[in-house]
Formats: sequence, C-alpha cells, structure tokens
Amino acid sequence: MEYFVTGATGLVGTHLVEQLVAAGHDVVGLTRSRSNAAHLPEAVTVVEGDLTDKASMRRAMEGVDGVFHVGAWFYVGPGPEQAETARRVNVGGTRNVLELMDELDVPKGVYTSTVGVHPGTSGAIIDESTEPPQPTFAVYYRTKWAAHYEVAKPMMADGLPLVAVLPSAIYGPGDKLEGSMRSIFRDYLTGDLPAIPRESRLSFDYVADTARAHRLAMERGTPGEEYIIASESRSLVEVFERAEAITGVPTPRVVPAAAFGVLARVMRVVERVVTPPEGFEPELLSFAAGRRYDVDNSKARRELGLEHRPLEEGLREYLTWELEQLGMNAPVDG
Repeated sequence: MEYFVTGATGLVGTHLVEQLVAAGHDVVGLTRSRSNAAHLPEAVTVVEGDLTDKASMRRAMEGVDGVFHVGAWFYVGPGPEQAETARRVNVGGTRNVLELMDELDVPKGVYTSTVGVHPGTSGAIIDESTEPPQPTFAVYYRTKWAAHYEVAKPMMADGLPLVAVLPSAIYGPGDKLEGSMRSIFRDYLTGDLPAIPRESRLSFDYVADTARAHRLAMERGTPGEEYIIASESRSLVEVFERAEAITGVPTPRVVPAAAFGVLARVMRVVERVVTPPEGFEPELLSFAAGRRYDVDNSKARRELGLEHRPLEEGLREYLTWELEQLGMNAPVDG
C-alpha cells in the first residue's frame, strides 16, 4: 500500500512513517522543508509542500491508497499571537487535504483530531457520542474544534471515507516541538517546573502507541466514525510521582488548580500590554487550572484493538532518552 502522510516530520508523524515503512508500505511524506526530513527512513519519498497550499499537495496525493492527515499548528501558550496562522493551518489546511482526498478519490483517510476539542471542564466522561461546545481558552484547541466539527465531520457525513482519531497528551523520544509535553518534562528534569495542579487529569500516551493507533484506524476503522485513542487518564501528581521514582528528580510542588486560574486571569490583563514571560501565558495557565479529560476509549479498544503500554514503561524509555539529551546523570531505575 502507498500512504500520503502530512506532518511526516513531527513527533507522531515520524513514528507513524517509521512503522509504515517497517511494515512494508510505500510512504510519501509531506514537509515544508526537505531539510527537516533528514531523520526519516531512506525509503520515504519526501515531498515539499504546505497544508495551506492545496496545489502543492495534489500531485503527491494522486494514486495513493490512503492519507494520514497528522500535520497541524500546535502551540499552547503564545497562541493569540498566531491565531490567524493557526486557523489557516488547522482549519484551512484540513479542508485542503480532505477536499483533495475527495477530488482524487483516495480510498480512505485518517484525520488526527484531539481529545482537547472537549473543554475539559465538566468532569464528565468523554466518549465519541457527544459534540462538545467549542473550547475557548486556547487558539490551538479552538481551531482544532473548528477543523473537526466544521470541516471533517460534515465531509464524513457526506460520504468522505475518513476516520477521525482523538489522541491526548503525547510524549516520547524524538520530540522537537516547543510547547509540547517535552517542554514540561524538560522543565521538571532541570528543576524549572515550580508547581503542578492537584486536580488536573489527562491521558499521557507514548508516541509509538499513538502511531500504532493511527495504523489500526486505517486498517480497521469504519469510515465516518471517530475513535478516542487516548489511554486511561492520570492526575499530574501521579505522573510526576512515577517520574520521580524513575529518575530521582523530586516531584514539583503540588498546588490547588484554582491558583493557576487566578494567575491566568491576572496574566490576561498583563497580556494586553506586554508579552507574558514563557510559562506564564494565560493559555497555558488556563490549561493547568483543573481541566479534566477522563476518557472512555472502549470503542477503540473493541473495534481497533487499541493498546497502550504501562505508564511506567513509557516514562522510563522517554525519560532515559531525555536525560541523555540534557547531559544529566540523574539515577534511572532498572
């Protein structure tokens, strides 16, 4: 099979491409600059293009057996500064990819959405049966909601053979993206993460498992359906206590999530005058203010065969790699 992959040089895209090549598939990987793709397997056909330029993708998508639309603009923090870019890439780019799928009669596609299309404030269990209100606290999640519910789902309802997958927080070796989970873990390892919210909960998923879930969605997913591919949610306290047991680096101070909410409101006022310092952006603080993403992934487990490795195993592999990148010699258990 031949697959076209957007976001092929990102964290999930890279692992997905590697798995597809290892399984014997032909892969066409989209990147904005060929120099970003040097780490991809030699067997990958690298194509320069841009999600916002529909014509730049047309020829590369002709005749493929499937499309993985993984690419997106992602950054939680300074989102307001790039709101227009986020909309052009996440909403307009998704429309471009899916319209090309339709025009070129691509047999099947997988679209990477996010559990974050849900606001994460109700405390209710999140599954595929609810259409949530649009999140308001971050540009990334607002634009991903629009891409999901204003572009992808209407086209799926009209017969586009597309499967949507909803991952959560993804971590793992090879992450280069600022503003991702890597920033949080690196700050923790270097002692620059001053506090974590007691009440916040979300899923922490090892990147190779998320990439495999995308492959399963292509192989087994029903077109027109969406699947939550996130694992069981965890409190941030639990995650960093596990990290401390692995590395010996102490868990950051635990504070009530409401404290982040108060600080977020203050920084929204500050943001009108000056750019907040990194780590104190209202978007990021609002995300930490007690949001809960408790998911029900039983549909994906039942229909796709979704599996996730134990949290300790994934954290150990990732944190060992990250400590090496930082040149640190903190102890890592066996």
